[in-house]
Amino acid sequence: MAAIMKAAEDPKYGATVVAVGADRPGTRGFEIAAAAGIPTFVCRLADFPDRDAWNRTLRDTVAEYTPDIVVLAGFLKLLSPEFLDAFPQRVINTHNALLPAFPGVHGPADALAYGVKLSGATLFVVDPGTDTGAILAQVACPVLDNDDADTLLERIKGVERTQLVESVGRMAREGWWVDGRHAGFGTR
Repeated sequence: MAAIMKAAEDPKYGATVVAVGADRPGTRGFEIAAAAGIPTFVCRLADFPDRDAWNRTLRDTVAEYTPDIVVLAGFLKLLSPEFLDAFPQRVINTHNALLPAFPGVHGPADALAYGVKLSGATLFVVDPGTDTGAILAQVACPVLDNDDADTLLERIKGVERTQLVESVGRMAREGWWVDGRHAGFGTR
């Protein structure tokens, strides 16, 4: 998020951060956005009687800012179909593995356990599944012989951050398309 905010300082980047939300207070990204004067909000699941009420409130809160793209980087909760329908094919997320391999929260550890030599990061258009949306971009990161889950994750975060910043800028400047399992930048 901070890297996108930094890139957005250049008018040629094409994107503007209109708000930053979090599902828990005290996140670093939330603090950076607040310090920069960007509107912020927290929508904690624990503050709602059920997940449906949380999803509705989150959807309505995000909609107040009329975003063209909803970026879920670091947001580790599944969103309801109703939330996604409010922002059709405009919700994107990053994953710290080369999908469709190693979905879920343990991507780097699962990649190491499997013995892959190449991992990386995936940017995808969110659908109701877990890391199952159409892939918009991917970037590779080698797996080193002495890697553990933490060292691999840190290297993946570096390429993932670069990919996310570049991709959001391209989406803002060129647009994007989704056709079933396929997605890309520009028009199709």
